[in-house]
Amino acid sequence: MKIVYFAWLREKTGCAEEEVSPPESVTDVRGLVEWLCSRGDGYAEAFADLGPVRVAVNLEYVKLDQAVGPDDEVAFFPPVTGG
Repeated sequence: MKIVYFAWLREKTGCAEEEVSPPESVTDVRGLVEWLCSRGDGYAEAFADLGPVRVAVNLEYVKLDQAVGPDDEVAFFPPVTGG
């Protein structure tokens, strides 16, 4: 599974993207976030408040209950603002 982080999420996790192999018990975005948080303080800090975090799976916006699998690309980013 490819994970991509943008903006302050990238800063807090310490990486822009990574390939991960979560356990089989991770079946949706919420479970993925919980697993990522268990990987270290930077991840836990990045996902401490999911309110402003947006998620896309395979380039489509999704909710936290969206199913994920080993061949998916999951992107996490803050809301986009214009000016």
